[in-house]
Amino acid sequence: MSRALIIVDVQNDFCEGGTLPVEGGAELAGAISEYVDAHHGQFDHIVATQDWHIDPGAHFSENPDFTESWPRHCVAGTRGAELHPDLDTEYIQAYFRKGQFTAAYSGFEGLLAPDDAVPTGDRKPGAMPVSAGAGDAGASGGEGAHGEETEAEDAIGLYDWLQSHDVEDVVVVGIATDHCVKATALDGVQAGYSVTVLRDLTVAVADDPEDAIAEMELGGVDIA
Repeated sequence: MSRALIIVDVQNDFCEGGTLPVEGGAELAGAISEYVDAHHGQFDHIVATQDWHIDPGAHFSENPDFTESWPRHCVAGTRGAELHPDLDTEYIQAYFRKGQFTAAYSGFEGLLAPDDAVPTGDRKPGAMPVSAGAGDAGASGGEGAHGEETEAEDAIGLYDWLQSHDVEDVVVVGIATDHCVKATALDGVQAGYSVTVLRDLTVAVADDPEDAIAEMELGGVDIA
């Protein structure tokens, strides 16, 4: 049995200074790095997810309700969409980008990023932004937005990747407890994985995430 750590959406826009900051996001990036440095030997695989929006429709709003609609964030190819610099990527094997044309809260909606993607947003002055991934507007002339044939048909999703690596046990950390962490954890259970969320290695949008914790527990997620 293989065990995987999924690091959810520890991105610049979700940390202090970003367009949709969650309190404690930057500190969490460092805490996850410390945890991975100390415990990476306990995992066979470590992956990360990223919001990677191109045109997610009503998910972006100038008058967001902060429940179903939000300010613009994690736009594909921008620094805001890249992983926070305090998140050490040394042990991360793969990146899964989600939400090009939908809201996509769950990491299981993500597609494997290109091997040459720059994980932290560090690039030389004047360089082109990172590709938005298989089937995105930047890589396919915009065809993906209208459902035409794109490379996305051949892209590898998180579930397929975990299956191909014989993963059965999943541990989830990241941002935010009551949104993308919750959705990823519940989808993991539905996909047949044993799922644990490390509560101290998540931060929430809500001041009190107890409802989200209870929902995960009811859905079969272990909270540690």
